[in-house]
Amino acid sequence: MNKTYLKYKLLAVLLGLMTFTSCKKYLDVTSPSTTSPESAFGSTSNTNAVLIGVYNKLCGDNGYGNRLSALFPQMADDFRTSGNFTNGSDRRGISMYAATPDNSDLYNPWLQLYSGISRANYAIKYIPLSQLYTSGSDAEKVEMKRYYGEALALRAQFYAELLRNWGDVPAYFDAPTDVEDVYIPNTNRDETYNRIIADLKIAEDLVPWRSEFPTYGDFRFTKGAIKGLRARIALARGGYSFRATENAMVRRADYLDFYKIAKEECLDIMNHRGDHSLNPVFENVFKPLHTTTRYDDAHELMFEVGAFGTNASTDSKIGYYDGLLFAAGSAYAAQAAGGGVNAIPTYFYEFDQTKDCRRDVTIGSYQINASSLKIPVLPTSQTNSKFRKSWTAFNNASTSQNFSINWPILRFADVLLMYAEADNEINGAPSAAAISALQEVQKRAYAGYETQIPAVATDKTGFFNAIVKERLLEFGGEGIRKYDLIRWNLLQTKFEETRDKLRLFMTNAGAFASVPKTVYYIASAYNLSPSVTEVATINFYGGNANTVLFQPTTAVSTPSGYTSLAWSTNITEDVITSAAKGVAPGYVPAKSLFPFPATAIIQNPKIKQNVSY
Repeated sequence: MNKTYLKYKLLAVLLGLMTFTSCKKYLDVTSPSTTSPESAFGSTSNTNAVLIGVYNKLCGDNGYGNRLSALFPQMADDFRTSGNFTNGSDRRGISMYAATPDNSDLYNPWLQLYSGISRANYAIKYIPLSQLYTSGSDAEKVEMKRYYGEALALRAQFYAELLRNWGDVPAYFDAPTDVEDVYIPNTNRDETYNRIIADLKIAEDLVPWRSEFPTYGDFRFTKGAIKGLRARIALARGGYSFRATENAMVRRADYLDFYKIAKEECLDIMNHRGDHSLNPVFENVFKPLHTTTRYDDAHELMFEVGAFGTNASTDSKIGYYDGLLFAAGSAYAAQAAGGGVNAIPTYFYEFDQTKDCRRDVTIGSYQINASSLKIPVLPTSQTNSKFRKSWTAFNNASTSQNFSINWPILRFADVLLMYAEADNEINGAPSAAAISALQEVQKRAYAGYETQIPAVATDKTGFFNAIVKERLLEFGGEGIRKYDLIRWNLLQTKFEETRDKLRLFMTNAGAFASVPKTVYYIASAYNLSPSVTEVATINFYGGNANTVLFQPTTAVSTPSGYTSLAWSTNITEDVITSAAKGVAPGYVPAKSLFPFPATAIIQNPKIKQNVSY
């Protein structure tokens, strides 16, 4: 395949971008009939259509509708892909740090991310050259600048995803019409990070706050979302990553410069509480992802990827693949839904036993059986329950695998904790403002028990450890934890800790001395009540979950009318170390980065494969 052919193939993809639909129905537009830059950017409505085409590349199975959300972030010390690993070319190879270059679950998202970058590059070149941008009315200039800022932000998001998964990826910043050589080698990730961080500074000055342009909602970039994205990317740039040249996890000497960027951006967002703040009810952060009823007047959800259309291109499989488990034939599922992502068994016990409401929102400790009743699940079968088919409008008659559940990219709780982390790192100890930010998140989690939140360490190491723990509890199942642990250089440490905890769980020792060997239950009604109540009403022998799952087995045989369920005896050495279902058996630091897809290297032989593949 020659260079000229590749260049024109790339151009053809870009010139087709005016035919795309939106990521949400209310964003639908009529496509212009021509794709020339003069026409594409000759009106604000046509420019908006181009931007929707860029947003479109966040969506679908190869975007945040499945692979980028449910496959790439597994595993850490919160969740893993369900089932047994067999080979590196299937989806479980990703979760087991054993993916091979021929894994199609890597290549298709890679292709889609670069397609998004190409579309963004097209907009970034031609919007500032348009007549409306340079000499339109004041209103037209403002609108076109907003679109330009969105394009810069979208390109940064696409690159951020590539960088955190592959490291030194080829970086293209020219419009496809200007690309002289599509065969470029790996680009130093620091240079790419620096470029997109600078781009986001430009973008945030062009895009309004949410309250200034409320029609954008949470589905398009507003100023707060761009600032939050810039903070997140700055912390990634300032964090550790595997470097082939040093054959080690390395953090650059200038890392504090990027922590300062993160702190400043988060502080600015925190000073605009009229735009974004904490939703007072943790569960209500996630329900709006499932329905048009928002439940989020505080606008904690700052940016989410919309899903619609019940198809692989624009919708999501969240809830079908990743979510609370519903058996086929129940009132909620004509075919089984959920269960593709499982909690690490010890994760349930990281939360306060009785006070932290996040546990029962985050972890599906029960499933809905074919009789539409609620039954507890094995500790190895607990699921991510921030996503639930029962929170959607889809009933048991639907055989669709797409439930139009959006994916949360950024929320205000992350801003508070990024601020607290950056402040502590910069100052060598947490300020009063950093402590307050951490405690704000904790108090929401301990609703009704606010005066009993954990004591806060005031030294640098102690406070950092509190941030590490709090982010585990707050963001489980949201595709954040693995990347946090990588940038802190804690991934290997947490795998070792998790294996140790699982052995204690298995042997009823240490902190797990009081967990039961076996529990007994009767199927009970699923009431769609608040999550804490839902878990509290699982019908266990001997009391509710907060009692039974934290005390030794009291019955010597299965009580009449009850069904037994293995608990600590469900944990075996296979769950800890086996190649099929152990805790990250293939992990070495180099494999915190994915292999470059084999097809991508065939298409661009200048790409150098990542170490260990």
